[in-house]
Amino acid sequence: MDSQFLLSMNNISKEYYGNRVLKNVKLNVKPGEIHALVGENGAGKSTLMNILFGMPVIYSTGGFEGEIFLNGELTRVDSPHTAMNCGIGMVHQEFMLIPEFTVTENIKLGREIGETTALSRLLGPLLDRLNWKQMSRDSRKALDSIGMMNIEEYTKVAGMPIGYKQFVEIAREIDKSGIKLLVFDEPTAVLTESEADRLLEIMRLIAEKGIAIIFITHRLTEVMAVADSMTILRDGEFVARKEVKDTSLANIAELMIGRKVEKLVEDDLLGERELSDEKIALEFRDYYVDMPGERVRGMDVKIREGEIFGFGGLAGQGKIGVANGIMGLYDTEGEVLAYGKPLDLSKLGEALRNGIAFVSEDRRGVGLLLGESIERNIIFSAMQIKDEFLRRIGPMKILDKTAANMHAKNMIRLLDIRCTGPGQVAGSLSGGNQQKVCLARALTIVPRILIVSEPTRGIDIGAKKLVLEYLTKINRELGTTIVMISSELVELRSLCDRIAIVSEGKVFSVMRPDDSDAAYGLAMAGVREEVSS
Repeated sequence: MDSQFLLSMNNISKEYYGNRVLKNVKLNVKPGEIHALVGENGAGKSTLMNILFGMPVIYSTGGFEGEIFLNGELTRVDSPHTAMNCGIGMVHQEFMLIPEFTVTENIKLGREIGETTALSRLLGPLLDRLNWKQMSRDSRKALDSIGMMNIEEYTKVAGMPIGYKQFVEIAREIDKSGIKLLVFDEPTAVLTESEADRLLEIMRLIAEKGIAIIFITHRLTEVMAVADSMTILRDGEFVARKEVKDTSLANIAELMIGRKVEKLVEDDLLGERELSDEKIALEFRDYYVDMPGERVRGMDVKIREGEIFGFGGLAGQGKIGVANGIMGLYDTEGEVLAYGKPLDLSKLGEALRNGIAFVSEDRRGVGLLLGESIERNIIFSAMQIKDEFLRRIGPMKILDKTAANMHAKNMIRLLDIRCTGPGQVAGSLSGGNQQKVCLARALTIVPRILIVSEPTRGIDIGAKKLVLEYLTKINRELGTTIVMISSELVELRSLCDRIAIVSEGKVFSVMRPDDSDAAYGLAMAGVREEVSS
């Protein structure tokens, strides 16, 4: 085995329930280098890291194929505990801290230092007294080693700025003895620009100590700024290993997304249309959305009536924030106009009242009433906004059960929602069928504008095709203006009339679906330079 590499993962393959998500992937990392792992959503980055860290989800679903070598020796990493014993640590995107504990308690959690007492000598080490002085010294040393002199080790984590919490996570990993490799999973996604810059500095400090870093990020400018080398994945396969000094943003982005554009919707469904520039359905003017990790920073764009308009771009660049701001889920600034009328987005439900429906990317957190029936989920917005499916008896309004049931059955049949009937609890459905219920609820209010965010995330190819074809159908037959936000460029390029690529919270470029992969690669990278032949 090549001794220059601290870590070598060879021919790694993984299957989930018949779906092959990794296919003979390789990853090689040298001691003391910062190695970026990049690829679009769904490229396989998280699965590969779950294998490296021995996460239970890997072994509870049949394990994996391939070999892992650490320092040239074949190693079996079958649990996070084993990974830690091998000197592998992970700084998670979602914080693994206990808010009511102090910084020291979080850093030393599970590795507390005890000192014997007369009682513990008699009855055993469980009655040892905690050595707070030594634990505090260790925490202080770990924090100082990453330049965090302004974080006090006795402070409670609750209420700390998000960036500080991230730095406490890093200090916890640094404090572990024998750490050789640290995985940073999207560490800057929820940080401010200054916090992100500081984190990149910390990564350099750690690497200078000889600790290798695997840096997972969608922000290619950060890769160019801090990484020594990178591995690029696409659709679960290894594409290339490159030295950062030998490549460019455009080259990386093109390798990440370059693939044949498959038609997910038949041409006869799409048809030919003439769209006028005169009637604008939705317009953004200097639009800002304060959504952590997906901030929009001064967006200007016009969407024509009757078109399917796409928002694409890498994760963390702001495309998800666009719709969440319109629906009033996060604070906004600037103007959003629906058919020329300014919307007051400080009022919850303003968009719905003005004929704009939304299918969220977070169907379980925002999109569905998980404990309610399919029927109640489908009619909920129409009941609230339009007083539909209600009968008035004197001053009271009661549910029109017959109308609600009939409509739910029609939507179940129309969208092929696989269920036992309208009364089935929505939370018990598969992901694809939950997505169809979300779509059914949005369509029930008969919107003039339909915004769908990641409409096919986590659903199988059959359900994906049905959802996309139905979106096309209502656009063509009802004239519904559709705004589609997706991480899947293939979907956007199959359906959309125009696609806005979002970079750093702004529309970087509005593109046509038949523009070249090279052009899309440049736009995704946020660079305006010619691709060399």
